[in-house]
Amino acid sequence: MYKYYCFNAIAECGLANLSEDFVPVSDAKDADGILVRSAALHELEFGKNLKVIARAGAGVNNIPLDRCAEEGIVVFNTPGANANGVKELVIAGMLLASRDILGGINWVQENEEDGNIAKDAEKAKKAFAGCELEGKKLGVIGLGAIGVLVANAAQHLGMDVYGYDPYLSVESAWKISRGIHHARTVDEIYSECDYITIHVPALDSTKGMIDADAIGLMKDGVVVLNFARDVLVNSEAVVDGLVSGKIKHYVTDFPTPEIAGVKGAIVIPHLGASTAEAEENCAKMAVKEMRNYLEYGNIKNSVNYPNCDMGYPGDNKRITLLHHNIPNMIGQITGILAKDNMNIADMSNKSKGSYAYTMIDVDSDIPESVKKDLEAIDGILRVRILN
Repeated sequence: MYKYYCFNAIAECGLANLSEDFVPVSDAKDADGILVRSAALHELEFGKNLKVIARAGAGVNNIPLDRCAEEGIVVFNTPGANANGVKELVIAGMLLASRDILGGINWVQENEEDGNIAKDAEKAKKAFAGCELEGKKLGVIGLGAIGVLVANAAQHLGMDVYGYDPYLSVESAWKISRGIHHARTVDEIYSECDYITIHVPALDSTKGMIDADAIGLMKDGVVVLNFARDVLVNSEAVVDGLVSGKIKHYVTDFPTPEIAGVKGAIVIPHLGASTAEAEENCAKMAVKEMRNYLEYGNIKNSVNYPNCDMGYPGDNKRITLLHHNIPNMIGQITGILAKDNMNIADMSNKSKGSYAYTMIDVDSDIPESVKKDLEAIDGILRVRILN
């Protein structure tokens, strides 16, 4: 029996994928698994039985990843589950920036009692004119699940699309249109493109990447779109760019005191994944990840441990070990099994930075003494026996 706790509302269609072996609890400290969307967990004291946190969404800045790793808690996210919803909003953002659609709508509302509004609109509309997207250059920084969809959709709109991603995955490479230009440096994106959209994670290397130097390389009147993370831009530099006219529009899904209200800023209240479809997709994927890990020990889409999947163990007994990525760990683990005359039927070991994960299937029962011996190894963070 596995206990789970939901922070925030998790779509019922996702929870419906849990078996009768999963029961909800009213206190997170009693849970084996946590499902979360945007609730901040940095100050939460985790219960000793907590083994997994599944984030129904892509961003995990609300979860203390390093602390979780050190406590033997695997953290998952759901990459790609909300990608289409974000892609559609990015396209909407480009359209909002290309013409003063919002200004035109506001004008109609302000003149709603004008009996001659149709005729007056013909005179007023020139103030809200703009340009078309077709033929304009779009630079996409980051070609992950969302970036690829944006790039492909923009090409279908007739835009000349440039993509930059030094860590392009094989999966994304297969999905991206062959008509997308490969930018060799991010500076090429800055200097060549009329529209620039950012789709990278918030890392030490990417925070503040849109700064005064980057903006200085951009075309006059550039449109910058940020539907990834607010910290990717230097707010002061963006405001200066808007005030000077260097940046025509900054379109973002992240309201901040520095940006909200600045002329030229189009600020959306974090609606990227706010569609029924995205929330359902995220819930289904998060539940699947949590269940697969708790029941079988398989890891897919973890952000603090390596992916490792050995499928269903069949008649074998399974041992899973979360540990530090240090020398001689496998030797110590297998030595303990050999001492108890246990035969290894299958085994996998993967590492990610400072942490590693080992899965071992054996063809005999596993004594409690073996589990205790494994837990006593220096660098072992958690041992689980799955029957």
